[in-house]
Amino acid sequence: MQNHQVLRSAFLLLLAARLSDPSAAAQQPALSSTIPAKMVVTVEGRHGSAVPLINRDDVMVYEGHDRDQVTDWIPLQGDRAGLELFIVLDDGLSTSVGSQLSDLQKFISSQPATTAIGIGYMRNGTVAVAQDPTTDHARAAKALRIPIGSRGISASPYLSIADLIKKWPARQDRQEILMISDGVDSLYGGGPGDPYVDEAIEAAQKAGVIVFSIYSSGAGHSGHSFWRTNWGQNYESQLCDQTGGESYYQGFGSPISFTPYLQDVGEKLKHQYLLTFAAKSEKKAGLRKVKLNTEVPNAELVAADKAFTPATE
Repeated sequence: MQNHQVLRSAFLLLLAARLSDPSAAAQQPALSSTIPAKMVVTVEGRHGSAVPLINRDDVMVYEGHDRDQVTDWIPLQGDRAGLELFIVLDDGLSTSVGSQLSDLQKFISSQPATTAIGIGYMRNGTVAVAQDPTTDHARAAKALRIPIGSRGISASPYLSIADLIKKWPARQDRQEILMISDGVDSLYGGGPGDPYVDEAIEAAQKAGVIVFSIYSSGAGHSGHSFWRTNWGQNYESQLCDQTGGESYYQGFGSPISFTPYLQDVGEKLKHQYLLTFAAKSEKKAGLRKVKLNTEVPNAELVAADKAFTPATE
């Protein structure tokens, strides 16, 4: 009888300890069975409200139903504000986009000194780099030119994006892309399940690259086809949504001005954080599906829907 009471008391003490432990309640795995994973997160205000301050304890990361421990949350400002931003234009765009080049030049000149800007043109399934990333913003702006109005062969902007990312040397700083295109994939044609979009998303997620896009009409037939334009915009949205960026378009025609979109991109770049969390360890390196959340009112955490983790050694 006495032994039974001792065991019962020990059980109740253990139960009380577990209920009072917030990590147990959150179902967080032990750090010994995890591996660090990193991703860049953009904080946005809901419904046009001001962007709220988010602290590390405000961030929740989930793999399925399991909550991962957040180990670091660094504002990418001050001495951590470094950024490489590649602006890539589709060479298959209508030459009328030339009237928007001044908007892009103003955007480039308005970026902080910590931002290195590269310029490239998508053609033949690759990116012809007109200017490597440089903090000389006047030099970057000077590299802009009017697209030639031809996509070339193997003309998929998504192959081009994947090619750029794979050739882009990894840095400690953020690496992000602003794509100007109609999103039309001449190599695939159209319809659901474009493998080249999937390839671009996977390359971006593995490298931690965020992609933004602005829709602009293509030259020739593709610029006037409702069906192709619709799929092009869908592809751009898919690429941006799954890498943590944003796609911008105005109906099925080119916007009168890029300026409102560029201003929004600039604001998003000012409110980014480097998140580090303890992901479940796996023997193989790969992408993990993750979901971020916060209970801070009017706040939204925007990031890629998958994070890359190295293999457990």
